[in-house]
Amino acid sequence: MIVALAGGVGAARFLQGLIKLVPEEKLTVIVNTGDDIEFFGLHISPDIDIIMYTLAGIVDETKGWGIRGDTFHCLEMLEKYGYETWFMLGDKDLATHIHRTYLLKRGFRLSEVTQRLCEKLGLKLKILPMTDQKFATIIKTDKGKMHFQEYLVKRKAVDKVLGVEFEGVGAEPAPDVLDSILNSEAIIMCPSNPIVSIGTILSLKGVKQALKESKAKKVAISPIVGGSPIKGPADKLMEGLGIEVSAYGVASIYKDFLDVFVIDHVDAGLKDKIEKDFGIQVVVTNTIMKTLEDKIQLAKVVLKSIGIGV
Repeated sequence: MIVALAGGVGAARFLQGLIKLVPEEKLTVIVNTGDDIEFFGLHISPDIDIIMYTLAGIVDETKGWGIRGDTFHCLEMLEKYGYETWFMLGDKDLATHIHRTYLLKRGFRLSEVTQRLCEKLGLKLKILPMTDQKFATIIKTDKGKMHFQEYLVKRKAVDKVLGVEFEGVGAEPAPDVLDSILNSEAIIMCPSNPIVSIGTILSLKGVKQALKESKAKKVAISPIVGGSPIKGPADKLMEGLGIEVSAYGVASIYKDFLDVFVIDHVDAGLKDKIEKDFGIQVVVTNTIMKTLEDKIQLAKVVLKSIGIGV
């Protein structure tokens, strides 16, 4: 079994390539839920949804989120009624959140609900929310503390980051999370934000220890290329925490458990420094995923780096 730790868009794109090479039944994806938020009384799980929609082939590739061809009539009416509508939720997308919230209120755990959603979308891989318990990523800024979604979506990540807090540190990982890590053949840190996507998962009780104890080969793909993130505010968050905004900085976050680190050709000059300072094998390749072939090729390189032939 291969386990992937994942955030949103970057992870979803990489996983698109990976499932072309690995049978879905042999793949478990542990997904960040620090971005989860409630709107209009509905439980929204943005990272879980982008991965489900992408792998089910229904994502809006142009926007990078939501469902292809979706409409926003419900949101338009909610705006007429005076609600804030800065978090864009399409009509089909709302059906997912209604269904999720209905099941949660009936007593199902988020991990159980996610499995049901995956089955309905025709997915055979296992997608695990990192925890079934309440967890929220809070960004400390020069304008005050705010939920990550407010910082990123409502305020467009313009505020100066002073720090990051996790509400729910000490939360228990969802069932099967630790067992999946301990019993896996390989573990992949997807090219996701190392602070608020992968970092949230690592903050959960027992996860770092399980990664250290696991005999699986552990590999990560840097989401930072040439000193900038491919997508999202990872640079602002890393700066706010005093971490170098580079592939080297990402490697420093994962150094305690990582075996292999995959970086882009642009950052080839960092290879020797990462290997010397952290004792991590570095593989240099193209990590920019513009086409499906790019995604498949990157997945091939990642699997080969940890001894899995395809």
